[in-house]
Amino acid sequence: MWRNNSLSIVLTILFAACLVAHSWSGLHHFNAEQREHDEAEVSYLEFVASPEFGETVFENWESEFLQMAFYVFLTVFLRQKGSAESKKIDEREEVDEDPADHRDDAKAPGPVRKGGWLLSLYKNSLGLALSALFLISFVGHAWAGARKFNEEQLQHGAKVNLTPIEYMGTSAFWYESFQNWQSEFLAVLGIVVLSIWLRQWGSPESKPVHAPHEATGSS
Repeated sequence: MWRNNSLSIVLTILFAACLVAHSWSGLHHFNAEQREHDEAEVSYLEFVASPEFGETVFENWESEFLQMAFYVFLTVFLRQKGSAESKKIDEREEVDEDPADHRDDAKAPGPVRKGGWLLSLYKNSLGLALSALFLISFVGHAWAGARKFNEEQLQHGAKVNLTPIEYMGTSAFWYESFQNWQSEFLAVLGIVVLSIWLRQWGSPESKPVHAPHEATGSS
């Protein structure tokens, strides 16, 4: 089990550890601000259920899934000569083969063998799943952000009750979104361009160490 799934296991552990650390440090930061304003502190469970925590979580998940969804879709059509993250410039690759031609393959996934709408959905399922996760996180960000905004306005004596959709129309929402989106696209740009010249021995995200700079993809 470890040999076959070690990458996903380690990433799950790292995700869980960072999420717990995020919530724990956030609790202490939030309570420190509460004390400064002579307001009541909250428990760990109250903080995790609060819009203060929820907004920061969904705001970051949103940008990550947006990045990956765009990356999956853009790499279908676009190329970068020399990058390990790009398909080859002038060569047809296995991922471009028509899955309908493999309908009779004994080990092909069920939707490939059945064809029709199931195949149409399945052959775009990765991009669609990432897009759906982005939309869920986007809505979660708006929902938690609206709650937080309303609470802050109430603390300042303003009776405001924005809905998540109304909050999406505020500059605050888009300021929070774009500050994360731009960093995600910068990170993708970094690995696409840096992998032209730089290498990481043993990683599938890198070209072979001996490959020429102009070579696109793995050889």
